Amino acid sequence: MSTIKAIKFFVAKHFLISPAYCACRLHAGTIHVIADGVERIRDHIAGGGTLIFACWHQRFFSGFWVPRIFGMNPCIMISQSRDGDVVSDVVARIGWVPVRGSSSRGGKKALQEMIEGVKRTRMSGHIVDGPQGPPHIVKPGLVALASQTGAAVCPGYISYENPWVFNSWDRFMIPKPFSRVLLKAGDFIYVPKDLDEKSFEETRLAIERTMIEGYAEADASWKHR
Repeated sequence: MSTIKAIKFFVAKHFLISPAYCACRLHAGTIHVIADGVERIRDHIAGGGTLIFACWHQRFFSGFWVPRIFGMNPCIMISQSRDGDVVSDVVARIGWVPVRGSSSRGGKKALQEMIEGVKRTRMSGHIVDGPQGPPHIVKPGLVALASQTGAAVCPGYISYENPWVFNSWDRFMIPKPFSRVLLKAGDFIYVPKDLDEKSFEETRLAIERTMIEGYAEADASWKHR
């Protein structure tokens, strides 16, 4: 790492995280969150079940509210990079349990870390098309994690009434202050333990179609609210 990059990382790590977190917390306090399906998830976990809350990278800003709404500390995978060190600190303050790993570097080890994380926390968050896309394409890691843990996949439909939309690869969104956010838990999807290559891909595509349709429906619902 170059000296300039090292300095930038040091500044971000030690001087920017707390102000950024406080700003996000103030912003989050202005948002009215409409939660739909929370009790179903709580009942599932109280009954001994485990769950993977799946969402698009485009909407992961909503993760700020998930631990508070569900009254839990779910785990989530964070990159082992230096940028991941900063992100890990932030998500831990919010209430997530960061699991350090990378699907692109040592993918098997990262999957095993997440399996252990799901067993410990009983609930995990999974950004299914991140960290670099393509957008709205469910990556195989979600299916593998659900298959090996027996956890139910719960599509998390997050829709913003009035968002800022950024010019990123996924058109990342942040809800504007004093607007509303819908956080809806979709129907649970169970993935069999032993899948051959064909069944694995069919399952991945089925989850992908379900999420695309569910997000479109959630976004369209603002017309009727």
